[in-house]
Amino acid sequence: MSETFVRNLNFQTHDLGREVTLLLTFDGNMKGLYKNVCPIVWKTCTFGKEGPYSMRATYTSQLAFFKAQVDEGTITDAATCVNINEGEITTLTQDDEEVFHFSDPVAGEKGLLQAKNETGYVQDIGIGFMCPGELMPTPALYFNDVGDGSNAVAKFIPKLRAYITSDYGQTAILQRAIDSHCIWEQDLSYLDSENTTWKLTYDEYYGHRVTRG
Repeated sequence: MSETFVRNLNFQTHDLGREVTLLLTFDGNMKGLYKNVCPIVWKTCTFGKEGPYSMRATYTSQLAFFKAQVDEGTITDAATCVNINEGEITTLTQDDEEVFHFSDPVAGEKGLLQAKNETGYVQDIGIGFMCPGELMPTPALYFNDVGDGSNAVAKFIPKLRAYITSDYGQTAILQRAIDSHCIWEQDLSYLDSENTTWKLTYDEYYGHRVTRG
């Protein structure tokens, strides 16, 4: 098991010249994207036309499966969760009182994160990451209608992508690709520092750009 790392990202603008909303999500290429698994909007923030603005986002590499509670296409809560590492599998069950429980993870298929549904019913399951001091994970991926006896399976790479769009709110489930183009992407595991600053700028030639400050 690799050592857990934290990445504190600070996105800044100053006199951007137009009001825009920045959206962050982990929607890089993965098997079954938008079919078996959907990205979840991590952060959105509106930056004003004039003056300074800032948004802070903290990621930690400790992942967790959670029993998702969904309302109108948005993750609203997590009933329960369990920390999971690459190459492990956990099992979701439901007792006679209808209380959900994830088993302690055991060795599974190398390189994959797996959660098996043994509740007797179809379930919504998600993967998120555990931020310091938080009881439940921050949602990152969503598995819709995981059948009884089936597995939610993912190979998660923390490749964060940024878009300029106001079409989605935080924790919205992305059931299709975002219409606007990606303006920035970064594998957070490759950053050389726990704390980094990123400048959002705009000009007529390049459009919106995110560069390291």
